[in-house]
Amino acid sequence: MDLRKLKKLIDLVQESGIAELEITEGEEKVKIVKGGAVIAMQAPAHAPLAAALPRAAAAAAAPAAAEGEAGQEGHVVKAPMVGTFYRSPSPDAKAFVEVGQAVKEGDTICIIEAMKLMNEIEADASGSVKAILVENGQPVECGQPLFILA
Repeated sequence: MDLRKLKKLIDLVQESGIAELEITEGEEKVKIVKGGAVIAMQAPAHAPLAAALPRAAAAAAAPAAAEGEAGQEGHVVKAPMVGTFYRSPSPDAKAFVEVGQAVKEGDTICIIEAMKLMNEIEADASGSVKAILVENGQPVECGQPLFILA
């Protein structure tokens, strides 16, 4: 399932009165919960869904944490897609940016993994990193605040 199709499904859920949508195509299964998380799994249909529930709970908590800190002054860098947020290119590598570090527009500041593809996310403005709103390895939603630049 491609990202454009996922985005359309998310928009459909947001615009409609439904609270939850689950779609299965072959062995791919996607569940979208309004106000919650998007869970994309590529597993056999007989695999238990319970394994995905902790991830959904963490993703549902993420927007609430980000909203509390998003009230800070500065430029907010938002996630351009749904995926998993990573602060560094590999687990043992140094983070792309730290709080207080100066960045220029176009500098890579994080990676979002979506459908097994690593997407480098660049700063859309110059400034210094005032806050990092997402924990490493946490699922993020499209439009979710990631960083605040001063």
